[in-house]
Amino acid sequence: MRTGIIAQKLGMTRVFDDGGNHIPVTVLKVDGCDVVDQRTIERDGYTALQVGTGNAKPKRVGKAMRGHFAKAKVEPRRKVTEFRVADDALLDIGSRISVDHFVSGQFVDVTGTSIGKGFAGSMKRHNFGGLRATHGVSISHRSHGSTGQCQDPGKVFKGKKMAGHMGATRVTTQNLRVVTTDTDEGLILVEGAVPGSKGGYVLVRDAIKKALPEDAPYPTVAADAPAEEAAEDAAPAEEAVAEDAAPAETPADDNADSADAAASDTPESKD
Repeated sequence: MRTGIIAQKLGMTRVFDDGGNHIPVTVLKVDGCDVVDQRTIERDGYTALQVGTGNAKPKRVGKAMRGHFAKAKVEPRRKVTEFRVADDALLDIGSRISVDHFVSGQFVDVTGTSIGKGFAGSMKRHNFGGLRATHGVSISHRSHGSTGQCQDPGKVFKGKKMAGHMGATRVTTQNLRVVTTDTDEGLILVEGAVPGSKGGYVLVRDAIKKALPEDAPYPTVAADAPAEEAAEDAAPAEEAVAEDAAPAETPADDNADSADAAASDTPESKD
């Protein structure tokens, strides 16, 4: 089981395949999705990865979280969440997960917070048919009708479908196909609709009801080395080049140095 990715929903558009077929897609943006911490069985009792994305201003991050990000050597992140992973799918802290984590044609499950609708009636919230529009029904055409029973049990059971708050809940849409990915722009194009508002964060995981493609990287695509490590690796190479470029001493220079030394050993002549 691999880790997931935190992405930002940009909106919907459409693309055309090689056969000219129209495919409605949702555009997801992945911006600096880094591994912030690990959860191990020895320390925490389970195996997971804590992932963060989106740059946040340090002044808007609590002191404890600033220390948490500093320990991972990553910039403060706006959104942080955990993904359960297998023991052999753990990634190093500070590793960056790119959109190449998913491949075209793969199925994913997307989790987000649905758009809030406020207080809604039973017809809109639960797709009720409503009451009749004629024959004595007065100002109750869109009501839900009877909600209770007789004296026994004499109450309305909890969970009864009635009017109330609609939306703004955690929703997971399963088996959405990845149409394509754009590594340069950090985009994932997923076929179909994704829960949540534009600009909201969603969690993208491998589909649990579909097999993982054979060409999908496990545990993920190897990320580039951080800038600090790259600079350290480049320093010894620069020193080696400098040593090779330094001119070697010639025998003539050695003879000149020995002649100067001999002249200094002889006593000075007096007039």
